[in-house]
Formats: sequence, structure tokens, C-alpha cells
Amino acid sequence: MGIDIGTSGCKAVLFDEKGVLKASAFREYHVISAKARWAELDSDEVMAKCFEVIRETATYAGAHRVKGLGISSQGEAFTLVDRNGKALTNAFVSSDARAVDYVQSWPHSFGMEKLYRITGHTPHPMFSLFKLLWVRDEMAEQWKKTEKILCFEDLLQYRLGIIDTAMGWPLAGRTMLFDVINHCWDQEIIKNLGIREEQLSRPLPSGTIVGRVNETIARALNLSEGTFVVTGGHDQPCSALGAGALRSGVAVYASGTVDCITAAFHTPIFSPELQKSNLCTYDHAAPAKYATVAFSLTGGNILKWFKQQFGRAEIEEAAKLQRSPYELL
Repeated sequence: MGIDIGTSGCKAVLFDEKGVLKASAFREYHVISAKARWAELDSDEVMAKCFEVIRETATYAGAHRVKGLGISSQGEAFTLVDRNGKALTNAFVSSDARAVDYVQSWPHSFGMEKLYRITGHTPHPMFSLFKLLWVRDEMAEQWKKTEKILCFEDLLQYRLGIIDTAMGWPLAGRTMLFDVINHCWDQEIIKNLGIREEQLSRPLPSGTIVGRVNETIARALNLSEGTFVVTGGHDQPCSALGAGALRSGVAVYASGTVDCITAAFHTPIFSPELQKSNLCTYDHAAPAKYATVAFSLTGGNILKWFKQQFGRAEIEEAAKLQRSPYELL
């Protein structure tokens, strides 16, 4: 079973051993914008919806037949978690721009070129690094209570009962805390930020078994006893893997909340041209390959806004027909 945790909703899909799609389920949730430039998701709501789609899809297959789960996730969004596993914050999604002031100052003191050579990315308020700087300075009480900093991939693992969580290299890269060449959390960056490495999940190659779903939780979700969970990663390289964009010169276009083109290449590329164009270099979900992404944060958001503003009749009709309103628009 594959789980994709997006910005506007989560989806579970079930395939058999031959790659034939057997079942799927989707749940929508909504971005919270309490202030200008803020964009958040309620992490507890997202996890509850993930449990719903897992249970529904597993039930289609027949009780306790699912053997393994892989998780892909939107990039950058993280949740601070206390020692009891309680979420201390909402998750700040890609379009959240509250950390713009840190983007303009922190990289210069750290070293702009050094930051690019370590992380493969150029500064932008979307990245976890800058939002964590903001949280450290603006949410001191939550910061002091933080036991773990979890992105959605590893937060779902944690809620499934896996304590020693991990995330795929492609998602780790989107935090801008990760050394994309040596495949480890960069000690200088996290020390400057003021966090400990043990607060972060283990970065592992995509497709690595992390652990197994807690037995009680597995029964509640109609999963097999001992269902294993593997690392996935950032959703865009995962979609490139699924679409077959696996060699240099091949790219995949994906339209979701974010419209994105993901191009694959065989070796990491750090060049003035890519850097000037804000085109990153980070791990592909496929082994020993790298990727870059060109995207628009307002891609699918525009369609959702149009549906909400002008599609009331279609929304009501779709509910009666048990279809997606987008099919009727």
C-alpha cells in the first residue's frame, strides 16, 4: 500500500504483487491561514485522515491482507512533538512565508555558497530550516518542550507505533538541514539552529524497511500482523519513480496542489546556472540518482479556489453521485 500525504488531502492506493491497482481512498483537509503569509495544516487532523484512508483501502483488500506500507509526503512541512507524542504545533506547508526575514539574513551569516554546496538548495521561506528558526524565536514555550521534529512521512510512522522513525533521503533534502552528498544531517547547520540530531528521524534511502506497525494499531486498521513500513520520501521524486523518469534527460510533470516538473540525472549537479535559477539538486527516490524540481506553488490551489467559489452546484451534485466535483466542473 502506498500513502501520499499532500497539502490538500491524503490518498492510499493498494497494488498487488504484479502492480495492478486494487483499491484507493482519499480524504480532503484544508489549509489554515490565521494571518497573512501563514499556511498551516492541523497535524492531528491529517493523521486521522491518513488512518481513515489506510483502513478503508485495507478493508477493500480483505481483512489483514496488506503486508507493507510506503509513505510519500509533501516537502518541508514539520510538526514539533513533545515527549508524550503530542503535537505542539500545526505543520507549516510550502506556501507558508512567515520566515522570509530569516531567508534574507541567516544564509549570509552562515555562508550562502557553503549552504548551497551542503544542501543543494537555495534559500526560500518554504524550507524547514528557516521556519524552524522562526519557531525557535517566536514559539519559545513549544520549542522548549520539543522532543521530536517530524515531517509528515515520519510523523505517520510514529503514529503507527514506530518509535525509531526514519525518512527517505528525498524528503530529508527538502528540510535544508541535510547534506545531500554525504547523506547525513549537517552538524554545523543543526548546531547553529540549536537542535540535537536525535530530535530528527534517521535519514535512509527510499525503500528501506523502517519498522513494523504496532500490533494493536494494525488490527484497528485491518492490516496484517507485522505489516512493515518502508521509507518513501518527498512526493515529487516518488512520482518520478512511479512515472519512470529515471535517467538524465527524462522529466515528469505532476499536477497537484503544486504544479511540478521533476527532472532526473545520474550525478549531483552544483552549477551557477542551477543556483541562479533556484533549481535544487537532491536525491531521487530511485537508487543512486538525483533530481531537480521546477514548480508553481499556486498550481492546483487555483483549481480548488475556483471549485469553492464557483462550483457549489457541482459540489452538491457530486455528493449525491458519490463522485469528485472536479469531474463535473
